[in-house]
Amino acid sequence: MRRDLRRAGRTRRSGRIGWEAIRDDTQVAVQAPQSFTGPPDFWTAVKAAADGYRADGQAGQPVRLELWCETAGMVPQLARLGSGFGIACFSGGGFDGLVGKHNAAQRAVAGGRRTRILHLGDFDASGADIERDWVARTDCWSHVERVLLTHEQVRDHGLPAAVGKAGDPCWPGFARRYGLAADQPVQWEVEALDPTELQRLVLSAVAPYVDRRILTEQIAEEERQRGQLRAFTEGWPLNGAVTLLRV
Repeated sequence: MRRDLRRAGRTRRSGRIGWEAIRDDTQVAVQAPQSFTGPPDFWTAVKAAADGYRADGQAGQPVRLELWCETAGMVPQLARLGSGFGIACFSGGGFDGLVGKHNAAQRAVAGGRRTRILHLGDFDASGADIERDWVARTDCWSHVERVLLTHEQVRDHGLPAAVGKAGDPCWPGFARRYGLAADQPVQWEVEALDPTELQRLVLSAVAPYVDRRILTEQIAEEERQRGQLRAFTEGWPLNGAVTLLRV
């Protein structure tokens, strides 16, 4: 099975099989089409969209950032942290998110500027190798920054160890590197870190790449554009619009 997965991955990366030809359940989520109860409901949604208008928070920044985590359960928490900066958050599913890596590489190439991935993952034998895997599989950046977890963070915060993955081929080398018992695989999970400290560490990792002056100007421009949209939608004669649609 592993050999077949590796062969399929190489074939997709080479272009011999299209990326859309094989389903990847670690990345795909199908939502029902948006629907409305009628024209008034539609216009209400349009006005709500104007109220919630957001411009690209990373426009003009010298470096484009993305937050990546191993588990999908962390995405909402990280999305809230990145929202104020316009930073998107993704779940890569460890080594399995091949489509996610491909799409991230496409975004990096299309952006016309440097892209940096800030990665959050468990401190374990396989997780320690994910950065190397990212660079090898995408070939569009030279560094993926591990924000969490590191050996130093595990020690500094006294995080409890959990039972590791039995049979992990990366474990022997990991155990030697950190002076761990070779016959007792262990791992440390991001979720064990206090949420407040996790937030502090993530925001500290983001801060060096954000030009605050540019961000402030972008937020002001976003508010100006939102005001224009609100004024436009508030001027719509709702009943008249519905009458026109019925005709």
